[in-house]
Amino acid sequence: MKNQVSIQGKFQYRLSGWKYSAMVRFLLFLVLTLLFYAALMSKIIPPTYDIQLGSVAEKDILAPRAIENAVATEQAKEEAAQHVQLVYKIVPLKNEVLVESIFEKLLQINADSEVTLGDKVNIFKTVLPSLILDHADKQLKSFADSGQYNDLLLQEMSKKIREQQYRIPEETYYKMPRLSKEDLTAMEPVAKDIVTRLMNDQILDAQTVRAKVPELVNASTLTKSNTREMVQELVRAAVTPNKFFDQKGTDEAKGHARDNVKSVYINKNEVLVKKGDQITEEIYQRLSGLELLKDQSSYWPKIGLLLIVVMLSLVIYMFIKQSKLSVSYNNAQLLMLVLIVLINIFSMKLFSLVQNLDYPFIGFLAPTALGAMLIAILLDTNLAFISAVVFSVLASVIFNTDHLQPFDFRYGLFALGASLAAIFSIQRASQRSSILKAGIVVALFGMALVASLLFIEDHDSKREMLFALSFTVGGGVLTAVFVIGLLPFFEVAFGILSPLKLVELSNPNHPLLRKLLTETPGTYHHSVMVGNLAEAAAESIGADGLLCRVGAYYHDIGKTKRPIYFIENQTNIENPHDKMDPALSKSIIVAHARDGVEMLKEYHLPKPIRDIAEQHHGTTLLQFFYHKAKKLAEAEGDTTPIEEQDYRYPGPKAQSKEAAIVGIADCVEAAVRSLRSPTLEQIDSMVRKIIKNRLDDGQFHECDLTIKELDQIAKTLNETLLGIFHSRIEYPNDLQAQAQSSQSAGAKSE
Repeated sequence: MKNQVSIQGKFQYRLSGWKYSAMVRFLLFLVLTLLFYAALMSKIIPPTYDIQLGSVAEKDILAPRAIENAVATEQAKEEAAQHVQLVYKIVPLKNEVLVESIFEKLLQINADSEVTLGDKVNIFKTVLPSLILDHADKQLKSFADSGQYNDLLLQEMSKKIREQQYRIPEETYYKMPRLSKEDLTAMEPVAKDIVTRLMNDQILDAQTVRAKVPELVNASTLTKSNTREMVQELVRAAVTPNKFFDQKGTDEAKGHARDNVKSVYINKNEVLVKKGDQITEEIYQRLSGLELLKDQSSYWPKIGLLLIVVMLSLVIYMFIKQSKLSVSYNNAQLLMLVLIVLINIFSMKLFSLVQNLDYPFIGFLAPTALGAMLIAILLDTNLAFISAVVFSVLASVIFNTDHLQPFDFRYGLFALGASLAAIFSIQRASQRSSILKAGIVVALFGMALVASLLFIEDHDSKREMLFALSFTVGGGVLTAVFVIGLLPFFEVAFGILSPLKLVELSNPNHPLLRKLLTETPGTYHHSVMVGNLAEAAAESIGADGLLCRVGAYYHDIGKTKRPIYFIENQTNIENPHDKMDPALSKSIIVAHARDGVEMLKEYHLPKPIRDIAEQHHGTTLLQFFYHKAKKLAEAEGDTTPIEEQDYRYPGPKAQSKEAAIVGIADCVEAAVRSLRSPTLEQIDSMVRKIIKNRLDDGQFHECDLTIKELDQIAKTLNETLLGIFHSRIEYPNDLQAQAQSSQSAGAKSE
């Protein structure tokens, strides 16, 4: 049962702010419904046109679904064939053998002393060109016998070799008989090496390659100018083209290109009739068959779509209404939910614009799990599950390309699976890198799901499967990238403290925590202990345990301004409060909450952390200094009454469960720490006494804590303290020690 006094506190303010206005809440759910309707309308409700046979189209008429276009298909096949590059074959011609034959003839003829110089020249003019052609013909014949090349290619080879045959200059033939055996022996390996090197390249035009010969010959070991000159000419004669146009291969490639062209469709929302075109009988019948004529339109699709989107919104509304989440009353968080839905729908619609029949699987590239992951991080995991179902319904319509049915189960199932994988993998995320890991999990799970869908549909196209799986991986990565990019925006715009942000703030290297550790080690240790207690207590009642832990780390940061005035930092020194006026002591003690808030603002820590630092003491009474002031007044004979209000913290009281829990844990830790050898009974009694005193003092009137939750907090604190102080607990009940410890705790817990 919630404390009724809360109506006079925070909840009274809630009713007057826009964040808690029922009208604003209604408008936000209306916007959510309209978002759903707008996202699905273009996919489910085709537009209609008021046109007559023989009239002129006043505007472009778009296709409501995919329609095959035979003319465009044939044109696409021809274009694909025209874009096929010419096919060339590289033929391994062994022209180094030709070089051997040429030098063999040169040696043979030059060695014959009975043949005159003039006859040798004439023989060379006849034999060498014939030798070159004979060598080419022999190679072509061997290729023809092997069946390795088609007849058209063989003809092309013969033609090009003859067209590009090198004509040895006339003067070269007159120099050949003068070559000695030693010259020819030195020339042959050089010529063979150069020909081999040149023929290893792809030669389409032999003349271009022959231009490189002088440079290669000059770089050889030949020293005589006449031998270098002769080698140049012989190498040029031996070099032939080895890359030839393959007509048959080109025709086959064009045929394959035509076969690989898919039928061209007039996709949904593409122009069927252009503005200004006359409505012929053929066009009119096509429009009639597609139910695009206004006199044939029906309101039932609109009514059906409206019912669907209302039910989707109703599912979210009922879940939120029955939950205990802050989004059930906080319109700011509901606005954030609407924005997340808008972003997720926009991302899906954006990718659907580039989706067509050629690349239908591009829908798997869309970050459909983006919304579910953001909701899980920023709002609630259970709400993310409900949202995942809604997003899957939207995806099944938005990415539908078949148009035979309004829903495509493949994309709906994929969106649901990806969203669930994102939610499960992002739970208890503690670092930004966890989001990237979650994106990888989404990608892997999506790949398995997409592969199973393709196997079920018996897709044997490796290309389609590769595209689908690649898009799925890309979708997982994009999901992680978008979440990482959008998360800081939501955290700043809505003051959200996500678990990832809280974990970053709990890093001991944070400047404030380092300051707390180095300047006030006692307070630091106290804060860590309070964090452990508060986290356990918060989680036991469903509050934000991580927020309690991090808030506890910073709740006493104001003590760093005057550390020696707080008992946990007074090591081997005299307590300065013993010689101070109680009012001054009170001012110093009370100031630590205000100082802490100022320091937290200076370091730009989020408001929920600042609220805990400001509210953890509420308006509690500093009993030790209050009673000390009364005793001093009595001793001095001062009859002026000491007002309790003058010795209370300025507040405000705890406005959230987390602030109240940290306040309880703070007081409990200080009280138990003051006990030398606590017993089970002492701990339980002290915890419940502290909670009861705060309850009686009205410290919980402005937060949502119930009596049942306070009882659960007490039990959890007892269990946690037993674990912490287990080695120090005295199980025999020493009543005298209990009484003494309780007295000391009252002073030190302040």
